[in-house]
Amino acid sequence: MPRTDRYLQHLAAVPMFQACSRHELQTMGRLAENYKVDAGTVLVREGRREDEFYLIVDGGATVTRGGKKIATLGPGDYFGELAVLIPGPRNATVTATSPSEVLGISSRDFWALATEVPAILRSVLVGTARRLHQADGRTIR
Repeated sequence: MPRTDRYLQHLAAVPMFQACSRHELQTMGRLAENYKVDAGTVLVREGRREDEFYLIVDGGATVTRGGKKIATLGPGDYFGELAVLIPGPRNATVTATSPSEVLGISSRDFWALATEVPAILRSVLVGTARRLHQADGRTIR
């Protein structure tokens, strides 16, 4: 599978982006920054004000809060999706546990995309609303 198709497949699995069309996902994939990081690289730090969404393509990471491990992430996992919409202090630290490849989309790039392709905002709002309903225990189709 070509690398860009793999990126789109991962982006399409993010609940916030599930309502996006293939064209919207392709446009988002083009603006995403591709990072290759070493084990031990801190991707985001708890308490630091940041605005980037990350998607793990290859490799893995741990999530810690207050110094305690709360999650392990791997390919297809993501974090910071709400920071793209409203930047703010991170509620956890995410550290790569192996050499990893991650995609990053900054708030600035996301909002530039929204100006270029306004329909993406509706898709993202629908995806975000679905995620909130799921968190409330309700299924919306």
